[in-house]
Amino acid sequence: MHLGNTLKPTSIYKFAISGVQLIKCYSTSSPTIFAVSSGQGKCGVAVIRISGPQSSSVLSEVAGLKKLPEPRKALLRRLRHPELNEILDQALVLWFPGPHSFTGEDSCELQVHGGTAVVSAVLGALATLPGLRPALPGEFTKRAFYSNKLDLTGVEGLADLIHAETEMQRKQALHQMEGALSQRYDQWRDRLKRCIAHVEAYIDFSEDQNIEEDILEETNKELKSLLQDMQRHLQDGRRGERTRDGVRTVIVGAPNVGKSSLLNALCDRPAAIVSSQPGTTRDVISTTLDVAGFPMVLSDTAGLRGNTSDLIEKEGILRAHQTVSGADLMLLVIDATHYQAWTRANSTAQTFGDFLQEYIKELGLEEAVAQCGNIKRIFGAPGEKSDLGNVCLVIFNKLDLIEDRTLINNVCEQYLDCVTAISCKQSEHLEPLLERLKFCLEILCGNPTRENASLSQARHRYHLTASVAALSRYLEMSGNEREIDLAAYQLKQALNALGHVTGHVSTEQILDVIF
Repeated sequence: MHLGNTLKPTSIYKFAISGVQLIKCYSTSSPTIFAVSSGQGKCGVAVIRISGPQSSSVLSEVAGLKKLPEPRKALLRRLRHPELNEILDQALVLWFPGPHSFTGEDSCELQVHGGTAVVSAVLGALATLPGLRPALPGEFTKRAFYSNKLDLTGVEGLADLIHAETEMQRKQALHQMEGALSQRYDQWRDRLKRCIAHVEAYIDFSEDQNIEEDILEETNKELKSLLQDMQRHLQDGRRGERTRDGVRTVIVGAPNVGKSSLLNALCDRPAAIVSSQPGTTRDVISTTLDVAGFPMVLSDTAGLRGNTSDLIEKEGILRAHQTVSGADLMLLVIDATHYQAWTRANSTAQTFGDFLQEYIKELGLEEAVAQCGNIKRIFGAPGEKSDLGNVCLVIFNKLDLIEDRTLINNVCEQYLDCVTAISCKQSEHLEPLLERLKFCLEILCGNPTRENASLSQARHRYHLTASVAALSRYLEMSGNEREIDLAAYQLKQALNALGHVTGHVSTEQILDVIF
């Protein structure tokens, strides 16, 4: 049965939204605001945005226009001080009548030369006009939200787009700003509101002949389907958050295996001190990298060993383990000469997996490596290339010290996706390493697309989790008809939590944090 056709159009639908507080509004009484919208500092061109009911007066008072220009067409005008009548600059002027503007209000832009003195002079002139004031941080976007030009996910997407430093961050933010998340959540809200209407109808008119007997059963089927969709969305392995904030990557290994050299090689600069003396790195050193368009927060750590008496080194080892526990990607560095010596000292029946287990145990990383599904097959278990947990990349270093590389090459070929070999000293095989890193980052972040938009904010996850919990409580309670009234309340709680994500339901405290 299709739920949309179960009931005739009635006022029952009002029950679905009775608990929803819609706060978006648009008011022409808002003061007119202005600010530089193109960023601070010297530049070729600076864009000054004006938004509000007095925007048109700026064009007449400052740009000397007797009538409003054609919308969205640039005019070259001399800007004059409205009181002193002195020329401020020669600029491009654009008019954006509301509601067809970024804020939804009447707006205009002055594209002036980007020198500090020019921008200051124009801003000072605008401040003399009655009804105008400088914009508060985020106020243009806040007005766009109140005018229904953007919902909260779109606002957050815009902020992420402005701060995007890598290609994948740009893609994800752009999809979110254009509504990839809000469209999905709005569809879920519509489905949920229809179900609430049917449940309310069942409660109020269950004995009426116009209500079909199996309406509650069909509604529950739809709600179970919705619950599964929301749970799948939440079980994304934090891909969107990793893309937004950067993949937390930690370099670990025994002392003097070349961890700091690896950091310097990836950064292409001497970010960490390198010495042949074990225990040189005492604290965690972090830097941000762009690897194939993916953001990476790369941390170098102290060499892990358990027999040091140096208190400072012990603290460094403790911090290294703390960093590992919070990492998404582990770069496990091995001295290639150490593995070669181990194979000579042990029987031919022992494998690389045996060596790796011993090495991991020596470093105290058993628990951390257990979270990395992609290397399980090294130990004889089925590998999980698409695992949504953490990822480990094993890196043989000091390849320049190995004359016969057959042994190392065989291991790398056997475990192509999770083992590689390099020489940091001679910058050898760094390109294959970057390819492996790209592969690992794709596992952790996915490929941002509009159709497969991921959660990017902890706020989204919090409210969606609350909505899922309320839906689950409804389905548990709905089996008992005596509790159907209480169960229906859970549906409204689910709708309320879902509305908080996009801003259909909100509070001023939430808006103050976002804007």
